[in-house]
Amino acid sequence: MLSPPEDLSPDSVAVALGVDAAEMIYRPVGFGSHHWSVGTRWFVTVDDLDAKRRTVGDSRDAAFDRLEQALGAARDLRAEFVVAPAGPLVRLGRYAAARYPFVAGESFSFGRYRDDEHRAVVLAMLVEVHAAAGVTAPREDSAVPHRDVLEATLGGAVVGSAGPFEQRAAAVVADHAYAIRRLLDRHDTLAVGVDPERAVLTHGEPHPGNTMRTPDGWRLIDWDTAMLAPPERDLWMLGGDLTAYPGQVLPELLEMYRLRWDIADLAAGVDRFRRPHTGDANDEESFEILRSIAGGLPT
Repeated sequence: MLSPPEDLSPDSVAVALGVDAAEMIYRPVGFGSHHWSVGTRWFVTVDDLDAKRRTVGDSRDAAFDRLEQALGAARDLRAEFVVAPAGPLVRLGRYAAARYPFVAGESFSFGRYRDDEHRAVVLAMLVEVHAAAGVTAPREDSAVPHRDVLEATLGGAVVGSAGPFEQRAAAVVADHAYAIRRLLDRHDTLAVGVDPERAVLTHGEPHPGNTMRTPDGWRLIDWDTAMLAPPERDLWMLGGDLTAYPGQVLPELLEMYRLRWDIADLAAGVDRFRRPHTGDANDEESFEILRSIAGGLPT
């Protein structure tokens, strides 16, 4: 996220995780979690549990449990390339905080893989992740997080008092309602082909921005989205030739997960603006993501 949460002090995070608050420096990297570096020893991540809820009726407790299980799966992998929390996940009201060892190395940006070597290394890591046995993780279901809020907005439901972007977000959805409904329908048609028996441990977001090249080798970071799901949940992000993958790859599920990514971003943006917000830099970026995705859908 671009700016830290206004209702959570770094001091409280430091006390909960046992790190030095004086060394905490906010790092506006990625978009979804809040991050601080703590000297050259620790890296702190804080997640908003309200943003992690899957539906309106979901609870913060359930979101915390899923996050705890996902990060536990990363820890249980015990693979050298996995950057897992160095301690337990800590609950801080509506937030959850974790402490990681600081990793020094080359970082990358979200987007497509443009280097064949980079892509091949990540594929090899995913093959190992997908082959993991006996690891407990949340199981993916058919519900796209916050889809119920997106559906309600498509139906015209707007509170009107949540903050400066609520009605603007609703207007974007209304302007692109036909394209969004087509997106949902195509996704649902493809989702019929999901076989729960094919579920493996997946990272969930293995894009270049969640990889690092260090002096000791490549690393795969940000495991908060780890789930048991079909392998295509990871593989669609690699793009290109997947014949080196040792298991079955279903093209229709590659497409489904590509579409699900857009649906999830649309739904997350609408949900954000249906909740109280102030219009800060994070809200502005979220609105631009929402507008860009909706405007880019085929009509």
